[in-house]
Amino acid sequence: MGKPTLISFKLCPYVQRSVINLLEKKVDYEIKYIDLANKPDWFLKISPFGRVPVLVVGEEVLFESAVINEYLDETNLPSLHPKDPLVKAKHRAWAEFASALLVDQYLWTMSKDEAESNKKRDEILSKFKILEPVLLEPKDGKLFFAGDSMHLVDTAYAPFFMRLDFLKAKGAEFDLGRGFPKIQIWSDTLLSLPSVKNSVLPEVPNEYIEFIKAHNSWLGGKL
Repeated sequence: MGKPTLISFKLCPYVQRSVINLLEKKVDYEIKYIDLANKPDWFLKISPFGRVPVLVVGEEVLFESAVINEYLDETNLPSLHPKDPLVKAKHRAWAEFASALLVDQYLWTMSKDEAESNKKRDEILSKFKILEPVLLEPKDGKLFFAGDSMHLVDTAYAPFFMRLDFLKAKGAEFDLGRGFPKIQIWSDTLLSLPSVKNSVLPEVPNEYIEFIKAHNSWLGGKL
């Protein structure tokens, strides 16, 4: 069927999950970027929701990041999912928790005033309070969701942590180390991986910040 083609918007964290998965598995793939503000007709014909990512495999089309990642994991060894069905289901559930964090993060960055921004930031922190005790203890200064090796669930969180890192570099106040040491080590571990580092284009950090500023959010005015 040839190389799969991933349809992407440069700033999309959900596409980034699939890219990390592909890079971890060393899959030969192509990527095609579109502008979500000006979606081409050919894209709208193949994307039922009109959003990315979309994966084109031969004559077939897959949409929705979780589905795409499951397909890529099943068709490219080694699998990044646990073998045990119950553990695998738990990983899928926590990947959905990561999706909720991404929504919170977006709403935080788009909030129009300080009160709303603080409220959205606190909603992220409330989820961290749930997540922190779920993680195992670090080993040799590193930590993945399931201990000492990369799993598909880790690819779900890496884009969230990367965006926090972009914001921190511009002075946004969000210190993971205070009260969430395991999440901080987990974030540091994921952001150190070549598959994560290389999952976005070099211009993405600046374009992400400019995207926030362009929406006249309260946080954007502080960056």
